[in-house]
Amino acid sequence: MIRTLVLKVGTSTLTAGSESVDPLRVAAIADAIADLHTRGYAPVLVSSGAVAAGRQQLNWPELPRQIPAKQMLAAVGQPQLFGQYQGALGRHGLVGAQILLSRADLERRLSWLNARNTLRALLDQSVIPIVNENDCVATEELRFGDNDRLSALVATLVDAERLLLLTDQDGLYSADPNRDPDAKLISEVVAVVPEALRAAAGQASGSQGTGGMASKLQAADLARRAGIGVIIANGSQLQRIPELLEGRGVGTHLHPQADRLEARKRFILGALEAGSITLDTGAVRALGQGRSLLPVGVSAVTGRFVRGDVIGVQDQDGRELARGVVNYGADDLKRIAGERSEAIEGLLGYHLGDSVVHRNDMVMVVA
Repeated sequence: MIRTLVLKVGTSTLTAGSESVDPLRVAAIADAIADLHTRGYAPVLVSSGAVAAGRQQLNWPELPRQIPAKQMLAAVGQPQLFGQYQGALGRHGLVGAQILLSRADLERRLSWLNARNTLRALLDQSVIPIVNENDCVATEELRFGDNDRLSALVATLVDAERLLLLTDQDGLYSADPNRDPDAKLISEVVAVVPEALRAAAGQASGSQGTGGMASKLQAADLARRAGIGVIIANGSQLQRIPELLEGRGVGTHLHPQADRLEARKRFILGALEAGSITLDTGAVRALGQGRSLLPVGVSAVTGRFVRGDVIGVQDQDGRELARGVVNYGADDLKRIAGERSEAIEGLLGYHLGDSVVHRNDMVMVVA
């Protein structure tokens, strides 16, 4: 059985803190991937750095604020970056494959399955997938995400054993180590990440990266709920990855919070939410008992979604309780919200089932 790993490398790691892609760091990443390959792992690399490579290629003096300019730099830099990876992997007799995804590509069941099948086919041929956000058409990563969430989605796609988030810190600290000399490295997180640690998670301090420790914790939450262990470690210490995989070495190990979920539930966790529904107290109790959600328990509908989309399920305080595939579109759901299931056909002129979200199409996100 293939032991799949996803390694996420941010811009600050790839540039070694400079303003351009460091070829020595690219070579070190390729060395680490080759070493993992010889140890029987199937590595998938999720790499930022296209904008930095574009700046380097065009001798662009400063990181622009405008999204179109960043997209232009990403379009120039992406083939340059992939070329460096391809050359570095080639020295180990390995072949890389460029995979450009947007989060929207993972929103629908069909495109989710297509991406999964492509990645699995590459891994079956011992090809190294190199994944990046498709920055030319997707602006979210350029503004907010730094590929952290994307790496967690990719980990669910390939049913990864581990997700390694490689950053410019040794792991998760009790406070911001850049400001507090007494900050302590947290070596292990077994249960939910405490709110105090979330509050201490600093934002990116580099000039090129757009993510931060808070973003990595959000990605870790998603992967852990899918039964995937997460390691946050320093990307400048790539030779220590085998130690980390054995539970040793310097880094933060975040244990899975669930068993591996079947493919459909991994899709639900990884998909973009098209909207949400709010439940009354009775429906919240029914949800906790593992029952399907009926229209009578829906008190509010938010967003524009259609049948088959993934939506969030929340309580009256706005706390997300679950995610699931919805049976009715937003407009129709607003018409039947608060009504008993036997009234659906009379109100809509059709009936697609008694439930708004069936229990088999739902994943709890809180205990």
